[in-house]
Amino acid sequence: MRTLVTASWVIAHDGRTHVELPDGAVLIDGDTVLDVGDRAALARTPVDRHVELGEAVLTPGLIDLDALTDIDHLILDSWAPPERADGYVWSEAYFDRPRAVFDAAQRRTVRTYALTQLALHGITSYMPIASEVHSDWAETHEDLVAMAEVSRSLGLRGFLGPSFRSGVNVIGADGEPTVKYDEEAGRRGLAEALRFLDHAEKLADPLVTGVLLPCRIETLTPELLRDIARAAERRGALVRLHALQGNAERAYVRRTHGMTPLQLLAETGLLSDRLIVPHGVVLDVHPDVLGTDTGDTAVLAEAGVSVVHCPLTNARYAHHLHTFGAYRERGVNLCLGTDSFPPDLIRGIDTGVQVAKLQAGDLGQGHLAGYFEALWTGGARALHRPDLGRIAPGAAADLTAFTLDDFRMGVTEDPLRTLVLNGTARDAVLTMVAGRVVMRDGRIPGVDLGALRRAGQELFDLMRAAYPERDHRRRPVEELFPPVFPRG
Repeated sequence: MRTLVTASWVIAHDGRTHVELPDGAVLIDGDTVLDVGDRAALARTPVDRHVELGEAVLTPGLIDLDALTDIDHLILDSWAPPERADGYVWSEAYFDRPRAVFDAAQRRTVRTYALTQLALHGITSYMPIASEVHSDWAETHEDLVAMAEVSRSLGLRGFLGPSFRSGVNVIGADGEPTVKYDEEAGRRGLAEALRFLDHAEKLADPLVTGVLLPCRIETLTPELLRDIARAAERRGALVRLHALQGNAERAYVRRTHGMTPLQLLAETGLLSDRLIVPHGVVLDVHPDVLGTDTGDTAVLAEAGVSVVHCPLTNARYAHHLHTFGAYRERGVNLCLGTDSFPPDLIRGIDTGVQVAKLQAGDLGQGHLAGYFEALWTGGARALHRPDLGRIAPGAAADLTAFTLDDFRMGVTEDPLRTLVLNGTARDAVLTMVAGRVVMRDGRIPGVDLGALRRAGQELFDLMRAAYPERDHRRRPVEELFPPVFPRG
């Protein structure tokens, strides 16, 4: 089937860079872009379907490489003062007797809720992240089989695998943070992840790609990290590993293994162009480390590692990349992620741009074009998918459109500047993956948003109510999560 998509603005790719086409059009043949250019010229081509977007900006599909596929906990823990922050991880006692807060059916509902949010916010390709705070350990093969089913039914492009770990961050009996290990659980997790790679291959669905998604670097033993590296090389699989993201992580790894997290990545054989690292904040250039460049970013760049920058979530947890411009100048491939709710990459770009200006003390150092390049071509490069992240002949027909005609958007100057400064990803009016319309004007075929919202709230309330059993001081919910003002 041939489809023509038209809009007042199209962000095309000319082989060198993205370009803004006024009054543009995209011609699609099946799941592939056939042509992009002037509306008047392409409108003469016979098509089976015409999608007219009106006053809108049509962009490459949004790529989120740290996409929340869970019920959000940031709304609870990003406000935590020091005296409550230790209530948000497992206690040592809970480690010995954990339980899953959600059953399999509830976990599937959680995935449906979260993936629907991605589609509504214009995300076409995603790599999932889920919290382990409400699980009895981590994700299972069956969890990801269910997620793949939901993802396929919605029509999103998923790079999927179960999370796994050999350790858990806990508060010890002495009240101090540490990591407790169960190496056998970690090895079972890797086996489940490899089993899912086999499942993804058997599906033979271009919208499902199996990847390896181990948890945080401090929750994996060096032996398991080496096995992950060997498995990834043998299977040609991508690996995403949360690392280089906090001072506590760095201190623990140095104390336990006698090296920095970056050195541990190198020593275990994980440094390659298959490695994707969410955050990547705590390196030598960070003011809390050395505040000067001694070669850490060069190590990442030379290995071809991709760093997933999550500017909105970073800001909410008081973290900053030092700096977006410097990483790019040193050749590090940057891509973007949301990491929490809302999965709003436009708000994320806005936050990142403003932080970059503040860090430089220069309005010219916002790197807006660089952020969009990270979102589109940086994400595609991390995924080894040059057919994604661009609108050009031969590219996958993954498209997102944002309306510009809402009165609250204000006047339109440059379409992308206007979107970032005045809009959010909630202004998405089209999510298209492989030529299929996944979302149009806030509606997703077959999804009852009202019922799903109610189910999501019920599951969130269930998760919130379970926090005291994990708290080493067994504090009640009201103490762990007080209201902004006293309730009357």
